[in-house]
Amino acid sequence: MCSSDLYEYIVQYTLRRFSFNLQRMGGRGDAGIDLLGTWHLPPALAPVPLRVLVQCKALKAKLGPNLIRELEGAFVGAPVGMRGKGVVGILVSPREATKGVREAMGRSRWPMAWVMLEVLQPEGEDGIGIGKVRQMLWNKAAAEVGLEGLNVTMRYDKALEKEREVGKECALMWQGKPVPSLDEEMKK
Repeated sequence: MCSSDLYEYIVQYTLRRFSFNLQRMGGRGDAGIDLLGTWHLPPALAPVPLRVLVQCKALKAKLGPNLIRELEGAFVGAPVGMRGKGVVGILVSPREATKGVREAMGRSRWPMAWVMLEVLQPEGEDGIGIGKVRQMLWNKAAAEVGLEGLNVTMRYDKALEKEREVGKECALMWQGKPVPSLDEEMKK
């Protein structure tokens, strides 16, 4: 397992493939928000990028519903401009969402999502590290602010076939097509 700072950098870098543009926060007074930014989805889903508050939990222990309450608190303490409609809170962890976490997230009135992001290599060729998204799910409130119609599927990258599971990663799909990465979007 890597340090929490390194995990935040790997999350920031990895989520670019899912159209996230994130900046690292950290420090005192960050209201528990590790990364802050935007999620660029197809315009028919979200005409303007969704604003996102990201909490990274690189914990070895089983994760409980208390994390959902902590994320709800981050909405309240979010910086100006990151409050109100069109903001999604995202919890990222190398562990799968437990039943308690899924139930608490389902009950929350706040738009939120869960991302299971495993670290495959703490330091990749670019020095940042390699992460893979293994699980993505969100609650009804998040669907209502722009995720309705977005689907999650598993894709397999033959280039990463070294280990049996290494090549498997989630992919976001909309209308049968993959949602482009942030880098692909920027090239348009």
